[in-house]
Amino acid sequence: MRVIRFLLLGLAVCLLTGCGYNRLQQTDEQITADWSEVLNQYQRRADLVPNLVATVKGAVQAEKDILDSVVNARAKVGAIQATPELINDPKAFAQWQSAQGELSSALSKLMVVVEKYPELKSIAGYADLQAQLEGTENRITVARNRYIESVKNYNLIVRQFPSNLTAKVFGYAVKQNFTVQNEASIAAPPVVDFGMTGQSSSVQ
Repeated sequence: MRVIRFLLLGLAVCLLTGCGYNRLQQTDEQITADWSEVLNQYQRRADLVPNLVATVKGAVQAEKDILDSVVNARAKVGAIQATPELINDPKAFAQWQSAQGELSSALSKLMVVVEKYPELKSIAGYADLQAQLEGTENRITVARNRYIESVKNYNLIVRQFPSNLTAKVFGYAVKQNFTVQNEASIAAPPVVDFGMTGQSSSVQ
């Protein structure tokens, strides 16, 4: 009887290993880690917005509508509870991504407007804020790329045979991924330029 149990246990281990169970576990953990980094970097950007608005608003008072749009977009981002479970809820994930996209758009418009105010470079702390924002946008790009790749690897295992059977048995479902019109744009570091060079600016 013990021999039979031992053989059944050994067979079960072999089946789980061969059917992708371990790979599902590993890739799922990797997604969790990468998603946490995505959230960290987006939160870092959100935390910089109040300082950005406070720094430039004195010089760009005529651009109140754009400043308000940045503040409102930041408020929407802050109203969404970004948790690790967000990636398992398609509706919540879509709302979060939409809010982040709105903030990106508002910041991009602000960057373009700020180019018209070269006197900003003389404001105390401005250069440091510019460097922080640029560095944060670069880290967001890297974090998004890692998350996208991890989700692709995981979703492939969930959908492929025979690992798809294992996924169904243990409740592993397809994870949400970023939806962008041009994923190649994510791979390129964003340009954050407040007009010191006279070139156009963008924030992704």
